[in-house]
Amino acid sequence: MANVYDLTQLISTFNFRSYNGLSKTQRIDWNNRGVSTLHAIFTSIVSLYFVFWSDLFSDHDFAGSIILRSSPLSTFALGISVGYFISDLGMICWLYPSLGGVEYIVHHSLSGIALAYSMFTGEGQLYTFMVLISEVTTPEINMRWYLDMAGLKRSNAYLINGFAIFVAWLVARILLFVYIFYHVYLHHAQVMQMHAVGFLLVLCVPMVLAIMNLMWFGKIIKGLMKTLAKRQ
Repeated sequence: MANVYDLTQLISTFNFRSYNGLSKTQRIDWNNRGVSTLHAIFTSIVSLYFVFWSDLFSDHDFAGSIILRSSPLSTFALGISVGYFISDLGMICWLYPSLGGVEYIVHHSLSGIALAYSMFTGEGQLYTFMVLISEVTTPEINMRWYLDMAGLKRSNAYLINGFAIFVAWLVARILLFVYIFYHVYLHHAQVMQMHAVGFLLVLCVPMVLAIMNLMWFGKIIKGLMKTLAKRQ
């Protein structure tokens, strides 16, 4: 993670004029978002693979509970995300509240706990990867911030990115979570086989994150409407 942070700083210094005009805290945020974007791209691709294309969590190809399945590759992928969330949480707490408020601490803490539990026990990895698909919205959110810092808030790129955020958030953080709850309902007998801690995490973490996603979605809609109103 540190290497990606340093690489983002190096590239930005020589290729983006607006970077050098930022405050120290803003430059840290800029570099940190480079790390989060790379992690989001990696974990989104891996999560989509395991949920939709891999046979590991297929209902038909293996015997036994899909809730208790894992593999060395899936565990390794979760380990990378655990490391990211711990480091990012540390940055948020270190510079609090410049990089995010209480909601970000809650989000990262719950995510880190659920990820670590799934990684170490092998339980609920399917649902962990389902939730991680929502990271597909992170590059768009970061791009919005980058465009704002570059003084391009009135550009077409900013507007197009706003629509991309709306669509991605609706699919990956609203509709996907409805599917997760439906999947848990269909496989409730298998979910009940989990340890009490894992069972609690499967029920509570997606629910809390879904509520937070709905709150943020409301802000996204207001922001998009505000941007459109300024262009009329």
